Amino acid sequence: MVVSSTEEVPVTLKPDYDRESVLKAFEETKLGVKGLVDAGVAKIPRIFHHPRDEFENDTELDKTEFSIPVIDLEDVNKDPTKHNGIVEKVREASEQWGFFQVVNHGIPVSVLEEMKNGIHRFYDQDAEVRKELYTRDHRRSYVYYSNFDLFRAPAANWRDTLLCYMAPNPPNPDDLPEACRDILLEYSKHAMKVGDLLFELLSEALGLKPNHLEDAGCTEGVVAIGNYYPACPEPELTLGTSRHNDNDFLTVLLQDHISALQVLHKNKWIDVPPVPGALVVNIGDLLQLISNDRFVSVEHRVLANHIGPRVSIATFFSTGVRPTSKIFGPIKELLSEDNPPKYRETTVAEYVAHFYAKGLDGTSALLHFKI
Repeated sequence: MVVSSTEEVPVTLKPDYDRESVLKAFEETKLGVKGLVDAGVAKIPRIFHHPRDEFENDTELDKTEFSIPVIDLEDVNKDPTKHNGIVEKVREASEQWGFFQVVNHGIPVSVLEEMKNGIHRFYDQDAEVRKELYTRDHRRSYVYYSNFDLFRAPAANWRDTLLCYMAPNPPNPDDLPEACRDILLEYSKHAMKVGDLLFELLSEALGLKPNHLEDAGCTEGVVAIGNYYPACPEPELTLGTSRHNDNDFLTVLLQDHISALQVLHKNKWIDVPPVPGALVVNIGDLLQLISNDRFVSVEHRVLANHIGPRVSIATFFSTGVRPTSKIFGPIKELLSEDNPPKYRETTVAEYVAHFYAKGLDGTSALLHFKI
């Protein structure tokens, strides 16, 4: 065929950006986001760039109009009147916010501070030591990586993660990272006690016996997650954690003094301000599922920041990807002709596997389980 000089000829252009290769190169460093910061990057790699629409709703808000509930747990099991008042506050927060903070929860401040110090120690280790620890193998007692959905998410987050499986099968201490081993074991014991108390209060808030959620298996699994958010040279281009809902029953979070966590409430992003000595509590997808939407698992995110590093320690009440035989569905005592089940039954492993496969793409994994 003869092509005239005025006719356009298709040209195969070499793409100027091979995202997959960049992701692989980043993963192969085994140094995560901290490795980029340690190398002195002034411009964040394109794999971390988020679309501008993810930063909408960042308007100035009337901070007095919305504030995360703070619930004082002092004497919760000593004074029946106070106990009932706390249950009511937990109910309101779980139904309207899906988020609240608790004070006087029983964990000594010294333990809270040492837990944050332990996560700093882990990430402050020599780069070669961290490389040896880097893994995505969930058969181990811990995994340490950057972005669980690195190769699936539309954009990577400015965050590294240490995840440790603490229950139902307690880890061999020697299998945990030495830098934070002792405090991780101690803090987790305290956090589990707080979790047991919270599940009792949540059970009562649903009108059930105090031991209902524990007996159902909600407290069986515990995963401790130490997130590390290095200072970011271009925080306006990325996020520490994309908007998401948690894939567990309940999350108990210890955050440091750097404000970055936000929750979506009435279509506005509201700060969850650090309160000295407090723990942040939020309802997970699985608790929304079994409460048949009585309690709400709400979207939240973590902003990137010029200031850092920021650390947080999340205790997830969930068995995660590890298989168990328990089946979870809407609690039968909460159902009626006027309130039929809204979700199909599932296992924790199935739910979490779907969550992981989907990645942090801005949609709720609960939609997949709707009837």
